[in-house]
Amino acid sequence: MKHFSSPARAACLAGLLSAALAGLAPAAEFPERSVRIVVGFSAGGTTDVAARIIAKELSDDLGQSFVVENKPGAGSNIGAESVARAKPDGYTLYMVAVTSAINQTLYKNLSFDIVKDFSPVALVIKVPNILVVNPSLPVKSVQELVAYLKANPGKVSFASSGSGTSIHMAGELFKLRTGADIVHIPYKGSAPAITDLIGNQVQLMFDNMPSAWPHVQAGKLRALAVTTAERSATAPDLPTMVESGFEKFDVSSWFGLIAPAGTPPEIVSKLNASVLKALAKPEVQQKFRDLGAITARTTPQEFGDFIKSEVETWATVVKASGAKVE
Repeated sequence: MKHFSSPARAACLAGLLSAALAGLAPAAEFPERSVRIVVGFSAGGTTDVAARIIAKELSDDLGQSFVVENKPGAGSNIGAESVARAKPDGYTLYMVAVTSAINQTLYKNLSFDIVKDFSPVALVIKVPNILVVNPSLPVKSVQELVAYLKANPGKVSFASSGSGTSIHMAGELFKLRTGADIVHIPYKGSAPAITDLIGNQVQLMFDNMPSAWPHVQAGKLRALAVTTAERSATAPDLPTMVESGFEKFDVSSWFGLIAPAGTPPEIVSKLNASVLKALAKPEVQQKFRDLGAITARTTPQEFGDFIKSEVETWATVVKASGAKVE
């Protein structure tokens, strides 16, 4: 065994301390380069809009570019899978939506687990869904819509931003509760679905309020109801599905940031703090409020618990509807 003199021992200890500090340096200095925020849908939908608002705030706060990258397809699973496989260093994040909680049951052979393969960062917003129809459809209430659908079985299509989205499942729940014969047409995001709804290629949609409401205000779509238990402050005159005769019809969407499992907790904490800082700003709250969204404030642990509960909740709806995607 070697024995060191005091100077040598001091030098050795200094070296070990330097090495330990060097090991902590990446987290302390994070981010040192641009960060990707992957969105599993096409540009223009609610997930994309929320991601871009948060990306700008994170860029301003942390001094590096946070760049949104759209990877649509398979009900957002393509984007989620790419992030699950990414290096857990904080430089690849995923803007997760309620869709991923639904997909855990809806898809039989997912290559990832939304709970086990990701580290939750922060819930960002919650939004109501809104039942909108093409103005050419001769209905002005949910009751009139149900009557029309029963008089025209198989002739009406409903759009979604992809199989497994809350938009899709709200439509399936509507079919289940009414017995209506309507055809589901999935898209790769809300934006292309809305385009076809306005063009009357499809006739109705349970879209997220942020992407649909501007078109309602412009007169391009007609809103019939919101899908949350309470009315929306953005559209206080619009009845809920419950008020329209559908007991316990409560569907809302949520969006937040997650990272690959194994991302250092100090990086997750730094990102969480930056998101909360952004969501505390009145101007950011107003941006989301204008879209019909409500900002949230969670710790990573709280968001993780929330995702788990959502997977369990939506499993019940998926199984009841009989919906499945291979």
